[in-house]
Amino acid sequence: MKLSNFQYTLPEGLLAEYPSELRDEAKLMVLNRKEGSIEHKTFKDLVDYFDEGDILVFNNTKVFPARLYGNKEKTGARIEVFLLRELNAESRLWDVLVDPARKIRIGNKLFFGEDSGLVAEVIDNTTSRGRTLRFLYDGSYEEFRKKLNEMGQTPLPKYIKREVEASDEERYQTIYAKHEGAVAAPTAGLHFSKHLLKRLEIKGVNLKELTLHVGLGTFNPVEVEDLSKHRMDSEEVFIPENTAEAVNKAIDNKKRVCAVGTTVMRSMESSVSADAHLKPFEGWTNKFIFPPYDFSIANCMITNFHTPKSTLMMMTSAFAGHDLLKKAYQEAIEKGYKFYSYGDAMLII
Repeated sequence: MKLSNFQYTLPEGLLAEYPSELRDEAKLMVLNRKEGSIEHKTFKDLVDYFDEGDILVFNNTKVFPARLYGNKEKTGARIEVFLLRELNAESRLWDVLVDPARKIRIGNKLFFGEDSGLVAEVIDNTTSRGRTLRFLYDGSYEEFRKKLNEMGQTPLPKYIKREVEASDEERYQTIYAKHEGAVAAPTAGLHFSKHLLKRLEIKGVNLKELTLHVGLGTFNPVEVEDLSKHRMDSEEVFIPENTAEAVNKAIDNKKRVCAVGTTVMRSMESSVSADAHLKPFEGWTNKFIFPPYDFSIANCMITNFHTPKSTLMMMTSAFAGHDLLKKAYQEAIEKGYKFYSYGDAMLII
């Protein structure tokens, strides 16, 4: 499989600028790999595809307001600072991306807000756009983090061209988000409502969680035609013992094991035992899944419609089968499905 196999053209108007009015009212395309068939449903119909003893695994990472705007000392130039991850809590060191990067050099200071008291100093260059910042704030660590959250915006993807709105704070977050650390939402999970989760529970479906803190590396463009030469950034993963046990019970009972999103799929495939069961895990993964690939854990997957040539589309292709996925994307375009983070969903069984 080459990079060019994952190119397609999305007609104008199909990029979702906003989510569906109600979470579980998004469209749902159901792909049956065995039959090669495609059905068109609504997301809340998902419950019809699961029975007692089946399991859905969710990513409970929580998105933090990672996009800040500061002004450069002396010139006052407006600089976007995108927080990637905290390097050292005590020293308040952060790994960030800056834009425009050409204006930001080691030793520069950035001021955030009129009277916020929040200042950052550039102490290292990491990549062409990457910098290490030391934040200066006269207060406790808790007060500093609170101030960062106040100054930050919901990090909507760049392809959503509108301004961030108050509603994005809630909608660009799953309803079960718990552990703060992601700079992008695990978007397959955005479609679940409390009502839908309750209906699945009542049916006897097991709902379990793991954590993968989504980093921007997931969305880094693939720039090599030979996919085996692409390198993923590492992301932090936690798979609790009770999740592993529940997944393994479903595997042994030949039940449906459903990964809610590419992040869950990648997490589980990063911790497989010799007998193709899930192991508890705490660490980092840079696993890149592309066709052909033999999946060990999940036999079912929920995902959105992804950007062309993205690693997310490649993983989905490996799971669904490339020809079926190509057909599905074409049909989604013809039937007016919405694409990308706030778009509609796909269930692959």
